[in-house]
Amino acid sequence: MGDRMMKLFSGSSNPVLAQEIARYLGMELSRIELGRFKDGEISVKIKENVRGQDVFIIQSTCNPTNDHIMELLLMIDAALRASASRITAVIPYFGYARQDRKVEPRVPISAKVVANIIQTTGADRILTMDLHADQIQGFFDIPVDNLNASPIAINYIKNLRLNSVVVVSPDSGGADRARFFAQNINAGLAIIDKRRPKANIAEVMHVIGDVNEKNCILVDDMVDTGGTIANCVSALKKEGARDVYCFFTHAVLSGEAPTKLQGAGFKEIVFTNTIPLNDQKRLDNVDVLSIAPLFGEAIRRIHNGESVSSLFV
Repeated sequence: MGDRMMKLFSGSSNPVLAQEIARYLGMELSRIELGRFKDGEISVKIKENVRGQDVFIIQSTCNPTNDHIMELLLMIDAALRASASRITAVIPYFGYARQDRKVEPRVPISAKVVANIIQTTGADRILTMDLHADQIQGFFDIPVDNLNASPIAINYIKNLRLNSVVVVSPDSGGADRARFFAQNINAGLAIIDKRRPKANIAEVMHVIGDVNEKNCILVDDMVDTGGTIANCVSALKKEGARDVYCFFTHAVLSGEAPTKLQGAGFKEIVFTNTIPLNDQKRLDNVDVLSIAPLFGEAIRRIHNGESVSSLFV
């Protein structure tokens, strides 16, 4: 990158994670002023020179999703108009990712709309984690690095030293992720067959695979309302499973999700900190794994022009 300095900015969605990333890189977050006008419009002002600099803007587009997307766009535009050399949008959790295709007539492909807006505003690169649908990378015409939280989770699971383990995918779509986990911890694999009558409502049908007398680890990219996952635990217990653990990258946790998860009967619930867990979402048996070192290392390599591919294991 020559003499270009790195500048690290944080939006308001996950400042604690941004601080952790900055600490990993041995630097301070750059100064930016984020506020609201009386009518609710977002205001942004970069408080230091970014001319010719390599700018990274850290912002998860979690709830309130639209506000956080708008804030990200304004930060990108501010950096662009202040003559930043390159702007990387670091989006640990990419909102709207579940709306990645037309599932019925006359509906938008919202993930594509968000990709268009971010790109058009002036981002040169995207750094994200565990996109709900890998094909979203193709919605952009700029480089997209989609990091994988699995290595951090696998290391955590290995340290639990469990016997007779089966990794479980809550649906067929997550089978590849579950298979990757299972191969790396030398465990069995099971899949929950479910039918979804409409959005956010899932009816669990049956378990494909042997879970009798096994310790089960449910893995998925996110948990939103918690209903599906609670039903999965019931289905596993019905099939004779012992303890049930779960790992989710993104703790979306809408509405009554924390209550549902708390009452589902998990031995342990594990999230990463792509989305901050506020006090309302606190659960008793939860461990939160930090993905800051992974993002910090990816940012360092991108800045130095080094290969990032080894982080995609």
